[in-house]
Amino acid sequence: MFMAFMALLIICSAPLFGGRLERLAGVRLRHSWLILLALGVQVIITDVYSAGPRPLLVALHLASYAAAGIALWVNRALPGLLVLGAGALLNAAVIALNGGTLPADPHALAVAGLPTDTDAFANSGALKDPVLPWLGDIIATPGWLPLRNVISIGDLIILAGLAILVHSATRSRLAAPFLASGRHPERKHGPSLR
Repeated sequence: MFMAFMALLIICSAPLFGGRLERLAGVRLRHSWLILLALGVQVIITDVYSAGPRPLLVALHLASYAAAGIALWVNRALPGLLVLGAGALLNAAVIALNGGTLPADPHALAVAGLPTDTDAFANSGALKDPVLPWLGDIIATPGWLPLRNVISIGDLIILAGLAILVHSATRSRLAAPFLASGRHPERKHGPSLR
């Protein structure tokens, strides 16, 4: 929920820099259903059916990243999507190396007021002997923000990519470097910002 909250803040920030939100409707994503499927699978395996067989949940978790990755790759010409994809790939690699769970720092979990040990499947959690722990959820979100959570470097990269995409699509003043560099595609058959 924290990532969704931050995505909403990013979208709401565009008008503050002269962007027009109605231009978001002009963003054409091919295979967007794959992203929705991936998000739906992640909600189901972590919030609805987290007590299921762990091998199945791990396989579904990794498959959800693969599905989203395909959609991101197909739309890579859109400003920010390669950055967003790099963050997602970083998270997915660390998840794969840690048996289906993104390792979370127990101290960061405690600071965020989250449980440090649970038997239910989670996309993020404290692990014994994690691989690449510094790439896991090591940052507790500030206490003054709603929806306390822990986030990873990959999450921060995802949010940066989303900010580039939103500000480019809305043509805010923050997007000027991306739009001026010719990274603003207007292709007939590919993804586009109109």
